[in-house]
Amino acid sequence: MAPPLAAALRPHLSRLGQTLSSPFLRLFTSHCPSDQSDFEPDPDHPIPSAPDNDDGELASFLHRISSAASSTSSPKEALSLLLSLSTGPSPASPALLVRALWELRRDPDAAALALRYGDECSAVDGADEAGLPPPPDAWHLAVWTAGKARRFDLAWAVVRRMRNRGVLTRRAMVILIGRYAAANEVNKAVKTFDAMEKFKVESDQSVFYSLLRALCKSKNIEDAEELLLLRKKFFPLTAEGFNIILDGWCNVITDVAEAKRVWREMSNHCITPDGMSYTLMISCFSKVGNLFDTLRVYDEMKKRGWIPGIGVYNSLVYVLTRENCVKDAHNIFSKLTDEGLQPDVETYNNMIVPLCESCKLDEARMVMESMILKGIVPTISTYHAFLKQEGIDESLKLLQKMKEDGCGPKSDTFLMLIDNFSC
Repeated sequence: MAPPLAAALRPHLSRLGQTLSSPFLRLFTSHCPSDQSDFEPDPDHPIPSAPDNDDGELASFLHRISSAASSTSSPKEALSLLLSLSTGPSPASPALLVRALWELRRDPDAAALALRYGDECSAVDGADEAGLPPPPDAWHLAVWTAGKARRFDLAWAVVRRMRNRGVLTRRAMVILIGRYAAANEVNKAVKTFDAMEKFKVESDQSVFYSLLRALCKSKNIEDAEELLLLRKKFFPLTAEGFNIILDGWCNVITDVAEAKRVWREMSNHCITPDGMSYTLMISCFSKVGNLFDTLRVYDEMKKRGWIPGIGVYNSLVYVLTRENCVKDAHNIFSKLTDEGLQPDVETYNNMIVPLCESCKLDEARMVMESMILKGIVPTISTYHAFLKQEGIDESLKLLQKMKEDGCGPKSDTFLMLIDNFSC
């Protein structure tokens, strides 16, 4: 006979299972973003969206790429076949090529073929744009797509072609460095940085900091700190450089002991902490519920003449709420207004999350209602905080509300629900 707990849970699991396999779920997930991408387009040249009167040009172009790749035995043959075709949409349009590469971001071989095709055709299609290479974001997308799939042979092929075409950018090299770091290829990330001079691309301090950020983001924080100190003759130590390491220990891996050590290391090298340094330490202490040190560093920050930003106040809201000082947390909202700042969604989430964790769901709902009345739309983090605590009926209502707000649900939402109702 089934244990009493399992018997009690079975109806809920059955209902949840029916929901997860139903058109109800398919309706939800069809509205979710198709990809969790860390590619950051050039702010001056965002990835173009399909025009309102899209006539299937993109779909036709993608079909040509797919057909050529599947009917030939090598990329070279596929490219020759594409170039021999005289009908159909051409990739000469920069917008079309970038859109195509974005759609092919999960297929590095197809993306590389599309880019090469676009580059080869650029000298033929359109007298006004004759000979022009593809736009920067097309190259960058191809490098990122190949690197994300750990096809670094393709990524380097794109980089070399950019160099041969005279369009190699620092951003392309930074993307490649980032993909090596994400793959935990620390040495290759550093070697790529060092190879920039060979490729006649400037590797200044800003690029060096990009390397450090990429290493920290991939949790190789110790390697990043070692590199920071080893290269100090070429890149003098600054508060900004140490802040990158501090951010790794405060936000990527929350390790208070390491954050304190880096803080002392700054002093040992006669580097004065700046406003960001204090913001990071306050965030670190807040995340572990250390109210005393959070307030101590906050007071020191103000005494040093640094003006706290919204991030500092968000950290204060979180730690005060977590440590059951809810009234004081509410007072932070008034202080924000006095400082000329406005609460954002993170401010409200930093109160809602600890309230939900403490099972104070009524108070959390009141905060959420206040947020919505001020025109701030809840995020997926807001709903996840409630879903971790709610029962099956309320969870289904929240899923519907998430869909209406356009913030999910996503796959991890349902995995969390399954975990909640199966344990």
